[in-house]
Amino acid sequence: MTNLLDQLKRYTTVVADTGDIQAIKTFTPQDATTNPSLITAAAQMSEYQSIVDDTLTEARRELGADAKVDEVVKLAIDWLAVAFGRKILDIVPGRVSTEVDARLSYDTEATIEKARYLISQYEKAGISRKRILIKIASTWEGIRAAEVLEKEGIHCNLTLLFGFHQAVACAEAGVTLISPFVGRILDWYKKETGREDFPGAEDPGVQSVTEIYNYYKKFGYKTEVMGASFRNISEICELAGCDLLTISPKLLEQLQNTEEELPLKLSVEKAQKMDIEKITVDKATFEKMHSEDRMANEKLDEGIKGFTKALETLEQLLASRLARLEGEETLAHAVDDIFHVYDLDGDGFITREEWAGADVVFDALDANHDGKITPEEMASGLGAVVYLAKAS
Repeated sequence: MTNLLDQLKRYTTVVADTGDIQAIKTFTPQDATTNPSLITAAAQMSEYQSIVDDTLTEARRELGADAKVDEVVKLAIDWLAVAFGRKILDIVPGRVSTEVDARLSYDTEATIEKARYLISQYEKAGISRKRILIKIASTWEGIRAAEVLEKEGIHCNLTLLFGFHQAVACAEAGVTLISPFVGRILDWYKKETGREDFPGAEDPGVQSVTEIYNYYKKFGYKTEVMGASFRNISEICELAGCDLLTISPKLLEQLQNTEEELPLKLSVEKAQKMDIEKITVDKATFEKMHSEDRMANEKLDEGIKGFTKALETLEQLLASRLARLEGEETLAHAVDDIFHVYDLDGDGFITREEWAGADVVFDALDANHDGKITPEEMASGLGAVVYLAKAS
């Protein structure tokens, strides 16, 4: 008997949910997907430090010595996403997903502009747009952006998908691929019901993806279904036969180390025999269904905020790294830029209420423990980070 991973690959395209190039080499997936959290994790690994430093240096050179730190960092993030994507495409035979800034999730035109820019950077490096999926949140505005992009040959991966209405709207817009979030759906139902155990086919995330898959195959939609955000290998096994599944290295390893029979769960033939009602989702229908689906409503909002926070964390990491590369003058600019982001009322202090980060970081920066962070305390704290980085 072969392991679960090898059996799964017979039914389903396996995608690595990671920015760690070594993990991708280990598990030999067809495709890979990244996001700011994964890039942040990879960027802190010593083996990828040269990619980060080179990207920051090039972004500074492009924008000039007078450019603000946040401008350099924002450009570097786009280039870093492409840099990691290019490295991944050297390994996987298929596609890589590259994410649009989550802060643009409700802005159709800005999403289109960012997607075009990312594709232009890949094509500048000699990589065909056929190998890139642009990741966009499954808001109504994001779906409309994807509809435009698909007509230009820019293929899209609609992420943060929790509700059936989102899935239908994506299919009708002609998007290439959707990523329903299995594990996050399970998380919501666990919290809502107080029930800890949802075995096998009872898992609400599994049920959601199964419903979407069967609907797509019944009515001949070309949009592919890629289950994502898994909590355990049981969820993965219940979706054997799904078009694609994107899986973290930890769960890929568990699948690889488990030898048992893996039956096919989903198939086009089964779906086409099912009695399913076809629906149409316009803007009014989408908004009505979304407001009535509390789980999808809450998880989409939470997901966008989480992706945004991950991006802000990456920005802060790169600002600190740029300070190390360029010295104290850049550090002063970084302190000023970061301080003004958090000083919401412009009174020259950052209170705990204004602080969006972790309490432990606030307490570390609040040197005199008066509940406020001054520009001097911010500078001192970031200076210590740079000093320790140089010493390491």
